[in-house]
Amino acid sequence: MREEKPKSPSQKNKSQKSRWFWPAIYAGIAIVFVGMIWGYNAFIQKGPNETADATDPNAPPLVETNAATEVLKYPFNEDQLDNVAIIQEYYDAEADEETRESALLVFNQTYLTNKGVSISMDGQPFEVVAALSGTVKEVIIDQFKGAEVTLEHTNGMTTIYGSLTGILVKEGDEVIQGQSLGTATSNEWNAKAGTHLHFQVHKDGNPVNPRTFLGF
Repeated sequence: MREEKPKSPSQKNKSQKSRWFWPAIYAGIAIVFVGMIWGYNAFIQKGPNETADATDPNAPPLVETNAATEVLKYPFNEDQLDNVAIIQEYYDAEADEETRESALLVFNQTYLTNKGVSISMDGQPFEVVAALSGTVKEVIIDQFKGAEVTLEHTNGMTTIYGSLTGILVKEGDEVIQGQSLGTATSNEWNAKAGTHLHFQVHKDGNPVNPRTFLGF
């Protein structure tokens, strides 16, 4: 009878290695797959539009992200819309004669064309708010013409709020749509208008009629 030779140590090692080779491969694939699933879920929860953690002090302000999808709103609280009157129109050279006349601002027998609209609420002071989210570019304090706030927006627009008092913002501030900027008041330069807001909208540096965007 033929006697079996005992297996050499090298054969045993090969057998043990082959026994663990495929389980190790499967385990590695499973780890990679789980990692991919975890990463995908984290991306979905964070959202594709988010580029930085909200707690990151170097992250850009959320104002810019929101403003990209905003549309121009009234520069006052919308529940007061029924009390609003446009007392001086935006000057449009193609408008009828009566509209053009109402869009002329007069001071010391000097006529200027109105680059915005003059908004009144029964001649009473009212809260003036940001029509769009943006950055305060300039604040001018002028006792003669009333204070003026200029906001820059991410969509190429600039909005200007004149004949104000009680300014609540400063240059460089980031403001959100609807945030209070100050209070409409009267001024000596345009005393005929009484208490009003002089509201301007500029697109790419050029004044445009606010009525183009808002249904007064």
